Amino acid sequence: MPAFYQEWFYKAKRSLTAMVITKPQPKALTFTGVDSVRDLCRTIGQFGIAKVLIVTDKPLVELGTLDTTLAWLTEHGVAHEIYDGVLPDPTQSVVDNGIAVLQQAQCDAVLAFGGGSSIDAAKVIALAAANDCQAEDCIGLKQCKLPALPLFAVPTTAGTGSEATMIAVISDNETHEKGGVIDPALIPRATALDPVIMKGLPAHITAATGMDALTHAIEAYIGVWEMPETRYYSMSAIKLIFDNLPEAYVNGDNLEAREAMALASHYGGLAITSALVGYVHAVSHNLGAKYGVPHGLANAMVLPHVLDLMKDTAAKKMADIALHVGLGEPSETHAALTEKLIAKVRELNAAIGIPVTTDVIREEDVKDLVDAALKEGSSYPTPRYLERRECEALVRSLMTA
Repeated sequence: MPAFYQEWFYKAKRSLTAMVITKPQPKALTFTGVDSVRDLCRTIGQFGIAKVLIVTDKPLVELGTLDTTLAWLTEHGVAHEIYDGVLPDPTQSVVDNGIAVLQQAQCDAVLAFGGGSSIDAAKVIALAAANDCQAEDCIGLKQCKLPALPLFAVPTTAGTGSEATMIAVISDNETHEKGGVIDPALIPRATALDPVIMKGLPAHITAATGMDALTHAIEAYIGVWEMPETRYYSMSAIKLIFDNLPEAYVNGDNLEAREAMALASHYGGLAITSALVGYVHAVSHNLGAKYGVPHGLANAMVLPHVLDLMKDTAAKKMADIALHVGLGEPSETHAALTEKLIAKVRELNAAIGIPVTTDVIREEDVKDLVDAALKEGSSYPTPRYLERRECEALVRSLMTA
């Protein structure tokens, strides 16, 4: 690593470590289990909230997924306004439109109800509205002076763990380049991990979001900012996912598997809050921005390739994961155990219908994709930095022949 990068890297590490250890980040009050949304609605009422803006998407409204939640809010004396303008990979304009709805309806809190896109949009709406600004003003590390409006969350997918993190990702209106909003104020006050809400999730979304959660847990653990707390959350999430994702995929009505996956997603979110992610996300973010590849699907496709590239540098940690999920014996070498872990990830992908390649990547885009992935990856605490030829080979390995 060049000296100037090394100096920046360790200064950044010390800063983040100080922020995490000396000033522990808040954690959402978390309700789990069947009908835990009712407990959340009661809590919102107990906070003294008069009217909540529900940030969601049109399909969830049309399917009636919100109906029971609306009844429970009413039961506990909380009025509501619905903003259903969220789209995948929400842009700044999606957030700004939500702020306008909140202000017009005079809401004093925000309830995210949906997947990662709805939760991310809700976070920035709550922060920007409290600071009387727009989405673009929030992008960066702690750009706002005032804390967010009271924020609550009901994730409807088990993958992003966004309900547990202090990060929200919002895309530029024109370029669709993703920008991160990072602020402890983005962590919801309370959240409900209700398996009933997730019961009707289509199998392909269950698969992609589940692999998103697995990617979070693995990248957080093998990165150099891993801490004891990270280890607990990452290892717990990884075991839950390997044990429950295949069942949730084939039998979506299995509430036990759904609840386990919801908890795994939450743990993954807690893990990346302190340890961040790595090159899987660096590549997948750019596949999403360029071609609209769903984030979880892109992560699933990229994950085994990045693990293969990191297996020498992160051999001990990858071996730890393999042993934790029962893939080998302590007497085996780290190299043997890492190969078993990579094979297990590929096997899981195949079992839940994740493709090996995609036909969306164009030859003329490869250089730009590699440039963008290397630039983003250099900002993450990865086990090592990739060389250009390695990153290009990775991108090409995803292309359908």
